[in-house]
Amino acid sequence: MGEMEDVSNRMETQLRVHAAEDDADLPLPALFDRASHLHSLASSSSIDQEGIRKGVDLLRRCDDMVSKLGLFSSNETKEDVSTANLKYLLVPYYLGEMTEQVEQEDRIPVLKASQDHLKEFISVCEALELIPEDELQLYRQGQSETGANRRAQKVARFKRQKAAETKLQEIKERKERRGRSLRATALSAPIEAGEEDDLEADGEEEREAWLATISLALCKAFDLVDMLKKEEEMLLAVKERKEKDGNAFAREMLDERRQKAEAWHQNAASRAPYSKPAAPITCATFAQDVIEGRASVSQAHDHKHQPLIFGPASLVGGGLTSERERMAAQVFQPSFRMPTMSIEQAGLAEMKMMEQWQERTAKMIQEASSSWHKDDTSLAQDDEDAEEEKARAFDDWKDENPRGAGNKKLTPCG
Repeated sequence: MGEMEDVSNRMETQLRVHAAEDDADLPLPALFDRASHLHSLASSSSIDQEGIRKGVDLLRRCDDMVSKLGLFSSNETKEDVSTANLKYLLVPYYLGEMTEQVEQEDRIPVLKASQDHLKEFISVCEALELIPEDELQLYRQGQSETGANRRAQKVARFKRQKAAETKLQEIKERKERRGRSLRATALSAPIEAGEEDDLEADGEEEREAWLATISLALCKAFDLVDMLKKEEEMLLAVKERKEKDGNAFAREMLDERRQKAEAWHQNAASRAPYSKPAAPITCATFAQDVIEGRASVSQAHDHKHQPLIFGPASLVGGGLTSERERMAAQVFQPSFRMPTMSIEQAGLAEMKMMEQWQERTAKMIQEASSSWHKDDTSLAQDDEDAEEEKARAFDDWKDENPRGAGNKKLTPCG
């Protein structure tokens, strides 16, 4: 097993060496494509730290090649930059984003390096006049801006970001429609004049797409710079506090919490064999008293709430023995009726009334069902007797009056 692992490790090392040699020979367009692919994977969190470090290395080499080739000059504007070179403006932005995702023990150097790359990207875009004037002014002011200016800046930045995303989506949809139409036609047909115009339109769309991507990256870069600056300030403050006080404060705090937790568990374990579970609290007022520390769970509570009595202290404290004292006590009574029972008592009373009502209803339904059955049986018996008596009377009448007996006098021989 050890020999197999050594062989696999040597093979992985050789593959990495060959991959590094292949990347070293790549031209700038292929190098940028590979680095941008790793950046998209890092943005979607589908890559590990090794891939992130590899992407950072590729982007650094792209940045070096762009600097050596001198693709951008401070004397140029965005109209002077060719469409094929616009995408290389994103190299420092990609480098700043991926550098921020590198994990190491001391994060402050990572934050500073990421901010340097993002500020480089912003400065290049500023030289090419790709940043709006209001955004540029607020960025130069720094911390001197007011809350209203920051709010207006965030709103304007959000609008630009949404406009850039909408523009990229429209360009993507147009390309998809054009691709479907081209696939529907013969791909081997010779290029005509109209198709040359389509190629020019493709070049214009590509330029619009890269400019929209740069505008979107600028909005994200400004937000990321602010976030990294705040994180760096926080980490520096924590570092200064640690250097000043050392780790004694944190260690004392942890020890104190550990001792409290151990004491609580020991007390709970010692009480568990002898303690009984407390009865459930059904009174909201008593529960509030327990929460606020005015009562204990072990105290008995019988849901008794005496109504408040208003009036002079001499009358409220003593009994009302005469009509005069009773009338004097009624002088300071409130204008509304005071409750005579608590909410819990009212709920219990309503529950009892509901149970009684359900019992009465069930009893009435049972009685009604049984009486209806008896009445129905008696009525059916009476109907049968009446029908039988009627049939017997008709039979007797037929016996007394045979068929045709009443018509004998009408016959000639009668």
